[in-house]
Amino acid sequence: MTNARRNRVLRASEIGSYVYCARGWWLGRVLGLTSAHQEKMALGQEEHRGHGRRVVGYHRLQRLGYVMLALALLAALSILCLWLAGAPLH
Repeated sequence: MTNARRNRVLRASEIGSYVYCARGWWLGRVLGLTSAHQEKMALGQEEHRGHGRRVVGYHRLQRLGYVMLALALLAALSILCLWLAGAPLH
């Protein structure tokens, strides 16, 4: 793929950048200038990665909680069935 063709592809992140600041998008996309705030942007990207890791961890813990709840319900149903059948529970 040639550079001219690759430059015609508009990515979703660029649309967000354009909506946020059309002039900033133009300066970067058309003129090829970079932001003077590279350090702040790098810190922001790291913060986003950290947040993403926390969200993934939260979802894993949530699934584990659902599994534990299901196991507890199964144990309770088993005990109830044994009790209704008249089997000793000790």
